Amino acid sequence: MTKIIMHGCNGKMGRVITDICKEDPEVEIVAGVDPFDGVAQDYPVFKSIDACDVSADCIIDFAAAAAVDGLLAYAVEKKIPVVLCTTGLSEEQIAKMKESAADVAILKSANMSLGINTIMKLLKDAANVFAPAGFDIEIVEKHHNQKVDAPSGTALALADSINEARDGAYEYVYDRSQVRKKRDKKELGISAVRGGNIVGEHEVIFAGLDEVIEIKHTAYSKSVFAKGAVEAAKFLAGKPAGMYDMADVIG
Repeated sequence: MTKIIMHGCNGKMGRVITDICKEDPEVEIVAGVDPFDGVAQDYPVFKSIDACDVSADCIIDFAAAAAVDGLLAYAVEKKIPVVLCTTGLSEEQIAKMKESAADVAILKSANMSLGINTIMKLLKDAANVFAPAGFDIEIVEKHHNQKVDAPSGTALALADSINEARDGAYEYVYDRSQVRKKRDKKELGISAVRGGNIVGEHEVIFAGLDEVIEIKHTAYSKSVFAKGAVEAAKFLAGKPAGMYDMADVIG
């Protein structure tokens, strides 16, 4: 049984993870941390991570960037591994995260979905087959109309998986409207669509002569990210200090 502290337990993702853990006999949330009231939980909830005196095997973090510094200090002091899911970290916080990984296990990933991370693994093999054969590669990502960044971090992570497999051969192209020329073979196009309440859709297109291969992932709810975080917590519990990501979880 993996005992978990849910950092940001009263937020949307914290509540989804709480519900998932109730149905998973391999995990138990033993404490939560959240400065906001209004959500009844089946475990003790502390206003700050410093106040938490409950022992655990791992911390899942889906809180605010402002709370990450305190979380990292706590994790290092208590030697509790952290699945760090909060986004929007500053360069200083990223540096602090890497520094903290010398003392405690930390898992950070651009996307917590098991499906996306499996696709990232598959893309490396696909790129090594299709790129030498002259296939063009494009990525199209779709998200809700409230998302402020484009392209998504996940789209860039997918592109990076392909580029890593091809020794950095590709140049990312986000906009062709100002250039009138044929597509270069070393372009990797990334397009963003924003509309409605699309949770997240990513499609990688390998376009060759008379055939097209499409690898697509659609998230219908945020629970796919929550499930990945829980699986990551199971994996990270008991691991030695160091930086990990979801690629380590799926093996």
